[in-house]
Amino acid sequence: MTAIPAASIEPKHFAWSVDGKVATIMINRPERKNPLTFESYAELRDTFRTLQHVDDIKTIVITGEGGNFCSGGDVHEIIGPLLDMDMKELLRFTEMTGDVVKAMRACPQPIVAAIDGICAGAGAILAMGSDLRYGTVESKTAFLFTRVGLAGCDMGACSILPRIIGQGRASELLYTGRSMSGEEAYNWGYFNKLCNSDKVLEEAQEQARHLADGPTFAHSITKRQLHMEWNMSVDEAITAEAEAQAICMQSQDFQRAFDAFVAKQKPVFEGN
Repeated sequence: MTAIPAASIEPKHFAWSVDGKVATIMINRPERKNPLTFESYAELRDTFRTLQHVDDIKTIVITGEGGNFCSGGDVHEIIGPLLDMDMKELLRFTEMTGDVVKAMRACPQPIVAAIDGICAGAGAILAMGSDLRYGTVESKTAFLFTRVGLAGCDMGACSILPRIIGQGRASELLYTGRSMSGEEAYNWGYFNKLCNSDKVLEEAQEQARHLADGPTFAHSITKRQLHMEWNMSVDEAITAEAEAQAICMQSQDFQRAFDAFVAKQKPVFEGN
């Protein structure tokens, strides 16, 4: 399939910017703490699906505008209308929201979330579905589905969250819907790094640029294996990694790394 240029991505329901090989998605409804709508859910899903075919974007940052990450589904624009839907319509909606996370995990680019302030409901899921999470002490992450009478098993939370912070901790958050503080999130391994609020986006973008300058084909293989190996036995995983690493050994970046080592230079990777 012919590669799609990053310039062809023109979302209407969130901000999109590109700096070199790094794209930034910014949820931009700050007056309401950046809630999601039916349209922004669908556009996020479609954007991450498109990014599977975009060669000139190597890493992605996702964040929110105005001191908050994302407050989840808009109470008036989503939750209210859901009460009037039949089962077929409800299932179409919940499958669509789950497809956002599927698309995030399927796109080859590492995703770095920059999280400040409120990170709740579907917003917490967007952070969870990212590969790395940079947060702040002021952030409050809540998988608050039970607080609106729903189960904690939303958009893959019961599968992914325990793998990040452990079964017991995930169970508590998913049953109670309470907020996880920034310090808890860091201590539990949910956040990779704690930053100052005025620096969290900058530091997330710096990490994204660092990854984008690395062996990005190999990074895509790492992301794929991290996802696929959840369903493998140890022996199956070892075999799959042997095959994946053999593929990477055929890449030009592997040759570049060797040539740079021999020349006592730092390798310059090109992602192929």
